Amino acid sequence: MERSLLERVSGSAVKRYISDTQVWGDEELERYTVSSAYTCLAKHLRGIPHVSFDLLWKASAFPNVLFTAWRVLIDRIPTREALVRRGAQMESTTCVLCWSEEESAQHLFIECVIAQRAWSLCQKWLGIVLVQSNEIKPHFESFLCTQASGKQKLVWTGIWPDVIRGIWDQRNSILYNQGVVDVEEVIQMAQLKSWSWLKHRTKSFNYSFADWTINPVICIKSVK
Repeated sequence: MERSLLERVSGSAVKRYISDTQVWGDEELERYTVSSAYTCLAKHLRGIPHVSFDLLWKASAFPNVLFTAWRVLIDRIPTREALVRRGAQMESTTCVLCWSEEESAQHLFIECVIAQRAWSLCQKWLGIVLVQSNEIKPHFESFLCTQASGKQKLVWTGIWPDVIRGIWDQRNSILYNQGVVDVEEVIQMAQLKSWSWLKHRTKSFNYSFADWTINPVICIKSVK
């Protein structure tokens, strides 16, 4: 970064009678915008193409749910393995859900036997069969239903972050509140979060929570 700064400065000429001004990046208007800053930062995140971010942030889910899923996608969620990697002192890095493997984001949300059961229950609830990748990004992208309409696709995609948040909340409950592993509770919370979002944010959605849990596909088809 220092070298880059010196290269930029060396190519500039100082002018005596012109006031200093602040400019941002290479934009035509040289004005700062949140979207331009986000784009700039996203370029430095390896392994996650822009399409994954766009797909996530447009998904039908609450902001705190999307934020948790985003941290998982870029491997910035504070799992035990991540905390130790950043210098934290911990007695154990073992996954608090299965107590058999190191608790990395990859393991906790995808590879853990508890997580796999949760995803299986999710597919059973949705009435679909997906090829479950062992990598986080392809696993997320598999929830994009290409046969659905625009808004319906966003509902399908939003279910993945809800399950991710359910797994994370249960992990924290076990770790900090003496909770117990309950795979069905993970899916129930995902169902509740997704239904609540649709109920309050989509005018064409008039189904009860019971309808949503029994036949989600019919409910999603009503979204326009």
